[in-house]
Amino acid sequence: MKKLYLLLMLLPLMTACVTSPTGRSQLMLISPEAAIVESRAAYLTTVADFDENARLVNDPTLSRRVATITGRLVSVAVAEYPQSAGWDWSVAIVDAPDTVNAWCMAGGRMAIYTGLFKKLKLTDDEFAQIMGHEISHALAHHTAERMSRAMATTAGIAAVSVATEKSTWMISGAALAAKLALELPNSRTAEREADRIGLELATRAGYDPDAAVSLWDKMAAAGGNGPPEFLSTHPSPGNRQAALAAMAAEIRNLNPTGRKAPVHPVTIMQPSSP
Repeated sequence: MKKLYLLLMLLPLMTACVTSPTGRSQLMLISPEAAIVESRAAYLTTVADFDENARLVNDPTLSRRVATITGRLVSVAVAEYPQSAGWDWSVAIVDAPDTVNAWCMAGGRMAIYTGLFKKLKLTDDEFAQIMGHEISHALAHHTAERMSRAMATTAGIAAVSVATEKSTWMISGAALAAKLALELPNSRTAEREADRIGLELATRAGYDPDAAVSLWDKMAAAGGNGPPEFLSTHPSPGNRQAALAAMAAEIRNLNPTGRKAPVHPVTIMQPSSP
């Protein structure tokens, strides 16, 4: 009876099989919808911590740049993936000049670190490639996949909860997995998907697809004493630059004139005090 009880608890969160935008079958322990719910709580906690430590950037010029470029990408994402129309699209700009990193959780909740601009000297086209790549991870349910991996590593908690008749494991476990998912690396398959989808998003939004190659050249050269944090959660598939160059030549035909997409509203998370 205890095992049956746990199974009934799992059913609302579990999904047997989901298909990614590239047609890949994804087996998950948590549904994309549940991942969005748990990611919202994890995001608000993470942003509150940034705010408490005075790390949320209040720079009108940078905020406008981020909102404009990201907003164009989001307008394309919403058009191509209508299920994302109701997402809470938002970006936290984090004051971390030595950190080259960015991420997007399920539901369109993002963060970028100022080290991206300081260390990589990003053009608008290159920044669009980063945000397109990150948005693609959310569109392709990669957060739910990483959360599932995180939950699998804590599967022993489930056995304890059965033995003690605790009924809150799936809720607390999913919440913890949403935070852990930020630190787990994507699979190479997920990276290839995000490269393809992100390049399409950026091109449709009006940004140069060749910037994907120059971006990764900069990323590879930005290591110094160690690789950028971005590469710890975004492992590079072999021959990434060559693959991106080949895709760029093909994908350019999606928007050969580089016409800019309209700007979708994106919330830039603001510090609670000036």
